[in-house]
Amino acid sequence: MTSRNWVKLFINTSMIGAIVTVITGFIVRWDEFEPLFTDVDFLEILSVLIWLVGVGLIFSLLSQMGFFAYLTVHRFGLGIFKSVRLWNGVQAVILAFVLFDLIYLRYISFAKEGEGTVSYVIPALVVFAAGLVAAWLKMRQTNKEAFIPALFFMVVGTVIEWVPVLRVNEGSWFYLMLIPLLVCNGYQLLVLHKLNEKSLEERKKMQEKKTRQETKQLKPSK
Repeated sequence: MTSRNWVKLFINTSMIGAIVTVITGFIVRWDEFEPLFTDVDFLEILSVLIWLVGVGLIFSLLSQMGFFAYLTVHRFGLGIFKSVRLWNGVQAVILAFVLFDLIYLRYISFAKEGEGTVSYVIPALVVFAAGLVAAWLKMRQTNKEAFIPALFFMVVGTVIEWVPVLRVNEGSWFYLMLIPLLVCNGYQLLVLHKLNEKSLEERKKMQEKKTRQETKQLKPSK
């Protein structure tokens, strides 16, 4: 990927993270922010808006670090297992364990006596469903071998990025962090191959331009 397209990906992901966090924040914490709108307190609304934008930028940075970390891990995995099918099988097994642990470990850590598992299963289903949608779209845009890696990143990558909130189980932050992470991860996943193709075209044009210039310089002057 060219530096221009990398910067474009960085800026777009950051903007998406900020916008989605602002929208999600006002929705999931409406009970807390409703008095500000009722009293038409513009300064407080503005300060909350700026705070949510800042939080969203942090979430987008976590998403981008996780995405590029996975790209590195993916290359190592392909190099170690020497087979796309075998590496995809390993990822599928890890993915299943992560989903199970997302439910089980949170339940044994935070569940109160007599509490059911439904509230612990739902977040895992949300992450898995979002992963399925993103992976299906990625497969449609590229090839069928991309499905498992895309699903793996959307589930395992998102859960790892989500760990700071999972460890404390803070309700007001739970979906405030999850939704922006899913959107940013999905965006990067679906736009990566397009930016790579665009970068290849740009490099090809630059090489052709360079070749023409060299040829022109080599021509004898009359």
